[in-house]
Amino acid sequence: MNEKDRQIIEVSMRLFASKGFSTTSIQEIATESGISKGAFYLHFKSKDDLLLAILKYHFEMIEKAFSEQTINIQSPREKLICQQMVLFSHFITHRDFLIMLTKEQAIPRNETIKQLLLEKQMESHQHYRRSIIEIYGPDIEPYSWDITIILEGMIKSYMGVLLFSSPDFNIRQVTEFILRRTDSIVKDIHEDNPFLTNKKVEELLTFFFSSNQPSISTVLKNLEEEIEKIGEDTLLVTIQVLREEIEKEKPRAPVIQGMLSNFNEYPSLDHYKDFISEYYSKK
Repeated sequence: MNEKDRQIIEVSMRLFASKGFSTTSIQEIATESGISKGAFYLHFKSKDDLLLAILKYHFEMIEKAFSEQTINIQSPREKLICQQMVLFSHFITHRDFLIMLTKEQAIPRNETIKQLLLEKQMESHQHYRRSIIEIYGPDIEPYSWDITIILEGMIKSYMGVLLFSSPDFNIRQVTEFILRRTDSIVKDIHEDNPFLTNKKVEELLTFFFSSNQPSISTVLKNLEEEIEKIGEDTLLVTIQVLREEIEKEKPRAPVIQGMLSNFNEYPSLDHYKDFISEYYSKK
């Protein structure tokens, strides 16, 4: 992203926050950015295209802050606390813009934006699930999806409290409170049977893949994360070779299908394998 794109994005966020998305014109954005309306279209094709860029800009800011704030943290629990504080802080900093989006129901406005949000939602699920397993140990894995959904539900609810209330909340206190409540759930969860079993989640993911067609890069990223949890050296080599082949200008379908056969003995990877196989069988 060049400096002028960033300037237009930041000007637009300010205007959208104060006036609303629907009522802010491209002419106003161009004028505030010090460019002509025609020059605006050299950077963004439409307001929807601009909104997509703004959302990507937000995700990039969050990911960069995650990395910077946790670079020297070894404890999985403290790492999750710091990441959640980053997320809360980001939402509070940009509350007016985010509240505007909520009130106007400005997203998703088109399939591209919808797809981006669905992919980020899947990444969020995987992030919290990995953190839960790292914090509570491998024995919690059968319950990890249930705990993920419960944790995300609490976070989403408190996010609403933070957005629509006074800005003097102690975000570390809120974050630690949420995690202690998660501790209480984990303590007794073995007395019950998992509701979201791996099989159910695989079915949901299969539906997600078939209904929304995520990008191949997203599927590869999720597959790589699952393989890292398995920790099998052969699979780690396979995913590296597979990624290198897929990133070529002209990927070779027979080579990709051959690499995918290495996953046959791991049923938990079937939905990823099937998606990639079908994707390249159409090429």
